[in-house]
Amino acid sequence: MERAVSVMKSSVEEPRDDGKASPWVGAVLVKKDDTVDTASRGELRDGDHAEFTLLERKNRSSRLDGAVLFTTLEPCAPGARKLPKLSCAERIVLARIKEVWVGVEDPDPTVDRKGIKYLQDHGVTVKMFDRDLQDQINEANKSFIEQAAERAAAVHEDAPAEPVVLSKLEEALVVTGMEDFKEEALEDYRAALGVAKPELNRRLLLQGLLKEAANNKLTPTGFGLLLFGTTPRDAMPQAGLLGTIHLEDGREETRDFEGPAVEIPGQAIQWLKDKLPNPIDRTNAQRTEVNQAVYELVREGVVNALVHRDYGDEGAKCQLVVRSGRIEVMSPGQPVSPITMEQLATFEAPTLSRNPVLHRVFGKMKLAEERGLGLKSMKTRATSAGLPLPSYTYDAPYVTLTVFLEARAAIPASEGVQAQLSDAELEGWKWLASREYVTTAEYQAQMDIPNRTAKNHMKKLTDLGLLRRVGSGRATRYEVVRS
Repeated sequence: MERAVSVMKSSVEEPRDDGKASPWVGAVLVKKDDTVDTASRGELRDGDHAEFTLLERKNRSSRLDGAVLFTTLEPCAPGARKLPKLSCAERIVLARIKEVWVGVEDPDPTVDRKGIKYLQDHGVTVKMFDRDLQDQINEANKSFIEQAAERAAAVHEDAPAEPVVLSKLEEALVVTGMEDFKEEALEDYRAALGVAKPELNRRLLLQGLLKEAANNKLTPTGFGLLLFGTTPRDAMPQAGLLGTIHLEDGREETRDFEGPAVEIPGQAIQWLKDKLPNPIDRTNAQRTEVNQAVYELVREGVVNALVHRDYGDEGAKCQLVVRSGRIEVMSPGQPVSPITMEQLATFEAPTLSRNPVLHRVFGKMKLAEERGLGLKSMKTRATSAGLPLPSYTYDAPYVTLTVFLEARAAIPASEGVQAQLSDAELEGWKWLASREYVTTAEYQAQMDIPNRTAKNHMKKLTDLGLLRRVGSGRATRYEVVRS
């Protein structure tokens, strides 16, 4: 991965008259005999993709069965290049390469995650680069990424022989029309794009949010209706967000958010603020800051749930649930492959979007970070506000983000465990709950207690399942376990 990033920096800028930025791409091929070849974009000829140079120019006569490819940018998908040119994803499959490591998604709508899906659909194992290397790739390709985020899919007269479909919501909903869009939501998006009204429909067409029928009628796609539909659940029962607040007296407050997806995060947070004006009971100054952090974390969770959920599961809905001491955001579907729950739980998962069309619109409207920074910032925001770190868990069919309002709520099996903690140990847990890992020395310094006392606390918290020992000897540290 590191070598691919290094090779990327040798890319040759393609001379163009249209001002379109060329991506910097590096590729590394590790063959079965452990020999290594590399290529960068434009290395041998202006505009040649790194994968093309590596596979067709440098290894055309080589057997690549069992080779592993590392490339800093997602290989282009079928349909992204004008026929008869093969896409890089097709070349990789034809070369019988069975494992590919991808740096970042190509944000161009003709490619975005479709190159990855094509590889996966043809038996190729796909893995993503580490987050710190993704950050380097994104920074080097800043101009290309910004332009690609603005650029809609190019319209090709010839459809690809094997089109890649991420979701059936890419198709037109023939029973719907432009009248099913909410005008205010469309106007907000037009303003975010900074285009005149006549230009908006063309953008929606090119971004796959509208389809044009033979009679020139414009019809919303499933994604278009999800984003801007007045009542998308009329056509898609899985759309929207269900809100439930469990009150301490046993009653429930409920609300169904059924309108345009782009309006739901703001509506949900306002509902919580109306019903839970002061979720954190602290002094005024602390409470204001911490409450703001809680709402920011929940808002980010709602956005992620709406954008990244599996809309193929038509029987499940995104949910927002408030319980004593915690707020849960539930999103149907496991993380999109190759992202794992372990990566998600550490807030260090590589950037990869299940629904790039949704992600692009939310990002343009400043409702989501298109480069995955929202997930990364949740950890730092909770820590800076003195809140327990949120947790991600999976209980089929939901990935659940839990935002804890207090340290006690983050104690696993809290009813039995909490009673066994002394006041000093409980105070120590309040600090530990805002950390991922900690050493005995760090705990001792933070709590200002003797080393022996610190060791006793750590042992008891480990015995109770609140900490998990990692490593041994001087390398020993403790992983914090949250419910």
